[in-house]
Parts: sequence; C-alpha cells; structure tokens
Amino acid sequence: MWMYAGVPIHRHVGWATARVVAPAPDYGHPRPEEQSIASTIVESRLGPVRQTYSGTKEFPPITKAYTELSQVVRESGLLVRTPGFYALVGVAVTLGFAGCVTGFILLGDSWFQLFIAAALGILFTQVAFLAHEAAHRQIFASGPANDRLGLLIGNGVVGMSRSWWASKHTRHHANPNRVGKDPDIEIDTISFLDVDAAKARGIQRWITQRQGYLFFPLLTLEGINLYVLALRHLFSREPIKGRWGELGLLALRHAIFIAPIFIFLPVGLAFAFFGVSVAVFGVYMGASFAPNHKGMPVIEEGAKLDFFSKQVRTSRNIGGGWWATWLMGGLNYQIEHHLFPNMPRPHLSRARVIVREHCQTLDVPYVETTLFRSYGIVIQYLNRVGLAARDPFDCPLTGASRHLAVEK
Repeated sequence: MWMYAGVPIHRHVGWATARVVAPAPDYGHPRPEEQSIASTIVESRLGPVRQTYSGTKEFPPITKAYTELSQVVRESGLLVRTPGFYALVGVAVTLGFAGCVTGFILLGDSWFQLFIAAALGILFTQVAFLAHEAAHRQIFASGPANDRLGLLIGNGVVGMSRSWWASKHTRHHANPNRVGKDPDIEIDTISFLDVDAAKARGIQRWITQRQGYLFFPLLTLEGINLYVLALRHLFSREPIKGRWGELGLLALRHAIFIAPIFIFLPVGLAFAFFGVSVAVFGVYMGASFAPNHKGMPVIEEGAKLDFFSKQVRTSRNIGGGWWATWLMGGLNYQIEHHLFPNMPRPHLSRARVIVREHCQTLDVPYVETTLFRSYGIVIQYLNRVGLAARDPFDCPLTGASRHLAVEK
C-alpha cells in the first residue's frame, strides 16, 4: 500500500495542472474561481509519497511452523545431495564453452561473432547459478569442497568475487526485504525504498523517476558493475581471507577471456563482442534474481518475525516447471530455496508441493506467478518507489505548474 499524507491511495497517480487560488480583492465580494497562474503560494492537496512497511502486527509470528515443515522435508529425503545431476550440468556447460571457442575460431573476422558473444553471456550466467548453489553447499556434502568449487568457477569463470557474494547473499537470506538489513534493497543506481528515492538528485533523480521503465536497459550495465564491485571489494582495506587467491583467479579469468578477443578480432568488433557478452550476462542475471522479491512486502526494521513467515511472505515463485528451473537455475522456486538454502535444485519442485500444503494449513499466502507477470510487478513497484523523487514543490515558481492528483 502507498500513502499520501497518511491517506491510503489505491488508484492511479497522475499529473495535472496546478490549482492556485487567486487572492481576494480589497473591495466588493471575492470571486471564487481558481486560476492557473504563477504564484509563490501553491495549494498542495497531497503530501509526500511514502511507502508503508509490514511488521509484526501484519505478520504475527507462527510458532513451530518451520520445525514441523523441516521435519517432513528431511524425512522425504529432499536434502540429500545429487552430485550426478550437477555433473551433467557441468558437462553441458563445458560443451557449451567448447562450442563457443570452436565457433569463435571458425568465424574469424565476422560480425556473426556477436552471436558467440551472446552465447557466452548465457553460459557465464549458468555458471553463476552453479557458483550460487556451491555457496549454499547444495552440490557436495563437504563444505570445503563446495567452497573450492564456488571459488574456482565464481572467480575463475564468471569473474565475480566469491567472498563479496557470500557476505552479501548471506545477509540477504537472513533478512530478505528487511529495511536496514537486506543489502539487496539498498540503493545503487536503482532505489528500492521511497526514502532512498526521495534523496536522489541530478541525473540520479531523473533515472529514479523512470526507474521501472529503465530497469531492464540498466541491467545491460550490471555485468560490468559486478566486475567492478568484485575488484573494489578485493582492493579494499577490510580483512579478506584468501584475497590474493581471488585476485589471481580474476586476473587469469579476464586474461583468458579478454586477450583473445582483442588479439584475433579488429578493435571495433572486439569491443562490440565484449559489450554484448557482458550485457547479456547482466540482463540474464538481473532477470533471474529480480522477480523473486521485488514487489513483495518490505519488512520494517524493528519487526519480530518467525523464520517461516519472514521467508515465505517476502518471496515469490515463478511457475513454468522444468523449463523455468533450467532458465533460472532453480531460482524460480524462491520460497523453497529460502526455506531450505542447501536443498539441491532437482528436489525443489517436490518441496514446493509440501510447502504449499503447509502454507494452506497455516493460512499463509504462497505467491506464485508467471515469469512475464513478475517482470510487470517489478516494473510497477519500481515506478511507484520512483514517485518519491517526483516532488513538484521544491521551488514555488516551478511547482506552480503542476501538482499530484488522484484519478477517480
């Protein structure tokens, strides 16, 4: 729900001509008509746009909800590792890279190389899914084995920092969509909270006002952003275990990927190749992670929620079955993933049936929608947050030209 000066607004918010009341003359009877004129006194019908957050009152804790569910899931064998499945995924991805290398060599100086670049962007994202699962210890029973695999493919293939990702993602899982706790809703280029949107200035404000519509275009830069964040993290002064090992893998990865492009292709085509691969990687990553929480309830900072309610009420599943699981690396079962982060990808669909029945019994909403509908929800949510950056009353002269009106 969105509030204007304490009043709930459910309908479309649009722009209208400013209504300025003309001052009464000193003689005769004042005329009541309203005039659209420049004035330093603007009648504001609505206060600032602000978001409302959910808390303990809206989502009362449910005792023992997770304990009972966890017991059923464990007894069903859904937490048992599936190394055979991940071996097949690894072989498929390796064959994909081999095909790209072969195509790169055979095509030579040709703009058809951009199709190879796009394929590489897809493959890097698929490897990122595996690195994500290794970080959650879904692949091997041994923790150190998962850590080594995550480091090797996360840094050495994808080009991200494993330690940066692990820290950020662990905090997200502990407090999804919680104000002040979840790093995934902290301001970056996009504002996910109204208080952050209201602070935007300059070009940032222009982007924030249109951020829903700009979300997917901006994702084309997310790949570069992830590479920069990795280097910024590893070159920071904070203590980082295995810093130089991560930096060495990143250097090796970028050398193996970038050097051949500029050695064997003309400079213009090389830059285009690199840009397409990174853009596809960024869009694919963002399009896989964004539908899972954006537009779901945002939890106020001091709320006390039980683990089950916190994870289910802030997460959204994407329907589609096996194809969605391959497309999104298992992130389509976001509710089950948040309840059981170490559950292997092949078992998530079976866990979904159990979790849905448990939610029905406890009368807890279980949200699932289509992939494209989820994108619509994300865009709508970001546009609503962006309203906080649309304040026509900063300057009385410019504010006289328009004001917020609610269409009935």
